[in-house]
Amino acid sequence: MWLRRVFFGWLFPAAFILPLWLLIGWGVFQAGGWAFVWVIFLAIPSVFVGQLALTLLVRARGTVRAQRAVSWWDVAGFTLWHGLTIACGFFNPAWFWAAFAGAVLVGIGLFWLTLRELLGEARPGTVVLRTTGPDPTAYIPPPAPPRQAATEHDVIVITERPPAS
Repeated sequence: MWLRRVFFGWLFPAAFILPLWLLIGWGVFQAGGWAFVWVIFLAIPSVFVGQLALTLLVRARGTVRAQRAVSWWDVAGFTLWHGLTIACGFFNPAWFWAAFAGAVLVGIGLFWLTLRELLGEARPGTVVLRTTGPDPTAYIPPPAPPRQAATEHDVIVITERPPAS
């Protein structure tokens, strides 16, 4: 549970740290002029916007907000995507394009995964488990008590008289 909560807290800072790493990696590993153009105009904006969009999709889910922890699928997907994004920042010509293609594919897959999880929780038939207190034991809330049927009351009938002529 602690790992899932750490990822919950990491998602927003990652939107700023990962693009910054790409810029720092360009300078440290001397990637060259064309890589600088790629980093400034494509990589930094796409990683920033992509991470923010994915973060908002994840945090839109009710279970994530209630538990303040992401799902295990989110942990796996974000670990892989962030790892490939960090690998792209090393700008090693031997495996840069493989890491880049992997980061793009995993990013797209992660988008569809988070969207599927969000829509799955938003379905009308979904039962949301609730937790209370420090004990993370989940329970299904009891159904609301049925409404009482209307009780019988005296009925008063008023009849109209024809107007007097």
